[in-house]
Amino acid sequence: MKVLFFGTPYFSEIVLKSLVKKHQVVGVVCQIDKPANRGKKLVSPNIKKLAESMNINVYQFDRLKENLETFKEIDCDIFVTASYGKILPKELLDMKLCINVHPSMLPKYRGATPIQTALLNGDKRTGVSIMKTDVGMDDGDILLQREVEIHDEDDYNTLMPRLAEVGAELLLQALSEIENKTANFIKQDDKKATFTKLIKKEDALLDFNKSAEELVNQVRAYVENPTAYFFLGEDRIKVYKAEVEKGSLENAKIGEVVIENKKKFLIKTKKDVLSILKCQASGGKVLDVKDFLNGYRF
Repeated sequence: MKVLFFGTPYFSEIVLKSLVKKHQVVGVVCQIDKPANRGKKLVSPNIKKLAESMNINVYQFDRLKENLETFKEIDCDIFVTASYGKILPKELLDMKLCINVHPSMLPKYRGATPIQTALLNGDKRTGVSIMKTDVGMDDGDILLQREVEIHDEDDYNTLMPRLAEVGAELLLQALSEIENKTANFIKQDDKKATFTKLIKKEDALLDFNKSAEELVNQVRAYVENPTAYFFLGEDRIKVYKAEVEKGSLENAKIGEVVIENKKKFLIKTKKDVLSILKCQASGGKVLDVKDFLNGYRF
């Protein structure tokens, strides 16, 4: 099939790499180049570079609705979206069938942050859904779904690529069923729908009045962006890996830091103790806890 692909982040790249092996991708639509780092130099999404390396046309629009004529001129059979990052207008969806690769077991976790939300909630299982893209928020009819186990050691950086690989497999199956006219779309139960929220930097601040388990889940969910953090005095400490240490540090107050033999970086929480395993001080490198404790001046 001739596919016009909409996607932007790494999740999309994984799906695209699989898609091009079986189908003709006539174009990739991704978000516009954006300023990054202190110099505010415009940086292209990595998927743009990937598509160009495969001689695939790239389209970048700030507003899709203002560029409908361009889409009318593209010769394709179907639209496919995978973490594109923008809602497609009805006028565009009316042109072709559009299916979406969504990393949750819909109708659970509709919205932009289903992977982070599953980790934040301490879920043991999640999954991927292939659905018809509609004008609502991930409320289209479902074609295929597959559950995926969340391992205790998983964080966003390990779970996301695994979900993308599953999504890529399901997408190829879905396109085959659509091409063979055997696809069976099933309506979602809107009464069971749950919604995710956009992540803000302040969401990643660790509140030690929560349990250690909740804080570990926060670290797992936000490891890639915006990264969990707390303050030691005026110094922002980013946390990339942590675990629950059973016990109470009986003589410590909630939020108090306890260093044990320059090997353990512990913080008293509402329930149990947060043990930091990998972190980064302001202006420093990301370090394992032993290296951090050997060099950091408290």
